[in-house]
Amino acid sequence: MQADVPQKTIYKVIAAASIGNFVEWFDFAVYGFLATAISQQFFPGDDPQAGLLKTFVVFAVAFAFRPLGGVVFGILGDRIGRKRTLALTILLMAAATTAIGFLPNYAAIGVAAPLALTLARCVQGFSAGGEYAGACAYVMEHAPRGQRARYASFLPVSTFSAFASAAVVAYALGVWLGPQAMADWGWRLPFILSAPLGLIGLYLRTRLAETPAFQAVEEEDHGAQHAPLREAFTGHGLRILWLSLFIAVTALSFYTFTTYFSTYVQVVGQLSRNQALLVSVCGLLVAIALCPLAGRYSDYVGRKRTMYTVCVLAIVCAYPSFQLAKSGSVLLALLGAALQSLAAVLSGVVTAVLLSELFPTRVRYTASAISYNLAYTVFGGTAPLMATYLIERTGNHLAPAFYLMAIAVLALLGAMRLPETAQVDLADVRS
Repeated sequence: MQADVPQKTIYKVIAAASIGNFVEWFDFAVYGFLATAISQQFFPGDDPQAGLLKTFVVFAVAFAFRPLGGVVFGILGDRIGRKRTLALTILLMAAATTAIGFLPNYAAIGVAAPLALTLARCVQGFSAGGEYAGACAYVMEHAPRGQRARYASFLPVSTFSAFASAAVVAYALGVWLGPQAMADWGWRLPFILSAPLGLIGLYLRTRLAETPAFQAVEEEDHGAQHAPLREAFTGHGLRILWLSLFIAVTALSFYTFTTYFSTYVQVVGQLSRNQALLVSVCGLLVAIALCPLAGRYSDYVGRKRTMYTVCVLAIVCAYPSFQLAKSGSVLLALLGAALQSLAAVLSGVVTAVLLSELFPTRVRYTASAISYNLAYTVFGGTAPLMATYLIERTGNHLAPAFYLMAIAVLALLGAMRLPETAQVDLADVRS
């Protein structure tokens, strides 16, 4: 039976995991919000759209390292524990992000500049591969049955807060420095800021205690080695597949909302960078406010109905949200962002719970990290690239909306094959 954990301890766990998660995703978010400035520094040329496309290619390439990071950190998390593994992921992320802030641009070192940028992004992707699934497992292995989505909702809150903070920093710097200084050197400052933030996150995570569930498995195994990767695929391969299919809509809606939407309202809606960042911040604040409600909703109706609701929201809201975003009006773009937040929030909350409820403790970190990162690599990291490519190839500015709707249908197929897990005891999960 899952151990009862004092309420005070649970809140400490949530705070520590969420703050560390915030630091991790702040580092990751600034790249997306400063994509237009980065493209000018590392991919200059006569065609700004081509430079932006290359910038998003680098964004997507980094995601290719997420499954590898998920496997490596997943195995570590299931062997040496959640605590030490989560400390390592944040250290790598902060180091890679700080390095981006000091990279020379294309004018200084030529083609070596985008290559160095790609390398730093790959380290970011490798680190991120072990972050979120581990943070979710850490919180869920402390949370009481029947309230897991409520507590899990704090992790998406920290993620959306990280993106909102990154947008605020980028917006404030843009106003303070002006467009030219921001494009020349101001874009570096948010990346450099990750150094002290990373040290704070590392300090918090090293002070965490190990989860009761992992400690129980360690005592049961008496220190014997096991093979989490082999056990994950041989015993839970189909669940990994079905969960990955559902997480496809989580990944696509999340990165479309948090990363690409800001670029879309600039390129298609013709808003300024600062206006676009303002729209993003307001949309993210809406998302933060909705997360606790989404958690309570999932605990009340169950995981299956929550997944179905996510897919319906993604299909229904995609077209009007992009239609509003391309209007050229800040107010209408804000409404479009709010619409996009609905599926992004609800899918993020239910995914945070499913990652732990579907797999046993012995392989939970490994199996959930593989499921999560497969979907995020294929559908999350490529979201800005695919949206930009589809618009360029079709000439239809609403093509990203139809793409999101199609992936929502795919996610629905995965959701239909997954069991209801809202009331399971994590200690009893076997298959």
